[in-house]
Amino acid sequence: MATSPRQVGVGVTACAVLIAALCSVASIVATSSNTSIRTPAPPQRYTVVADGHPLAVWGRTPPTPCAALVLIHGRTWSSRPDFDLQVPGLSRSVLTSLVAQGVAAYAVDLRGYGESPRDASGFLTPSRAAADVAVVLRWVAARHQKLPAPALLGWSQGAAVAHLAAQLPDLPLSSLVLFGFTMEPGLKSAALPVPELPAYEKTTRADALLDFISPAVTPAAVASAFADQALAADPVRTDWVHEEEFNALDPSRLTMPTMILHGSLDPGVPTDVTARFFSNIAASRRQWTLLSGGDHAAQVEDTHAAFISAVVEFITRPAPPRR
Repeated sequence: MATSPRQVGVGVTACAVLIAALCSVASIVATSSNTSIRTPAPPQRYTVVADGHPLAVWGRTPPTPCAALVLIHGRTWSSRPDFDLQVPGLSRSVLTSLVAQGVAAYAVDLRGYGESPRDASGFLTPSRAAADVAVVLRWVAARHQKLPAPALLGWSQGAAVAHLAAQLPDLPLSSLVLFGFTMEPGLKSAALPVPELPAYEKTTRADALLDFISPAVTPAAVASAFADQALAADPVRTDWVHEEEFNALDPSRLTMPTMILHGSLDPGVPTDVTARFFSNIAASRRQWTLLSGGDHAAQVEDTHAAFISAVVEFITRPAPPRR
């Protein structure tokens, strides 16, 4: 029988039911208070240097955090639209909502995204991105030495980068959340020729609206705000090369607590493939959580409160006592 989010063991199933109940309450609270929400101040901008290259890191931190989390954006858009979306009257900033739950949240702009410049090559590779994420994790760990090691969350292709980073040795990492991502274990992609020069292809409003496929959970104001802020932050696509480096992804090397998280209507996360991927994760604490009604951009849709609840519960859950 194929593994499913509700067929992964009694402990995980009970946890999933608890999360669903908590998320329903959180969604009601968020919906009822949407009209009174004020736009927060911009996040703190930090510069983290990785192998001599500056990376923009956006952070929001509570006075006394209980946990720290690093977030990695997807393939097309940088961290501000993905994780700090500002929508008048609605709470859709992941960073702000995490802070409200006591989590110090940091979102990195990978090379060529947002306010992080491209390096001299003009291109970005998976291994370079993963190495940069490792630098950011160590920087966050040094900032919060009294906390457990930071958790790591990646969205879409950012989840592939997070997975690759999590396989690096000696990484300060407490848990991993793979959001809006799955892969067929063992499937390999061929190496493609590397162009002489980057394409610098312009992004479009249609690109920004592509992931919003569930009108029932996506108010028009959210999609419009995302398109506006995404195009302002990333008018040009970042050029990736050597994506065959993602062939190194191996769920059997994920030994830290790992959660797969996605909208139930996300077309990029098929259940059968995800079940095989989930079954191969080596971690003894692993979880597969669906956000009911959400699609690929579930973190900024009406599933936002459920997303926050699931992430916070997972990354702050105490480790079981050793026997």
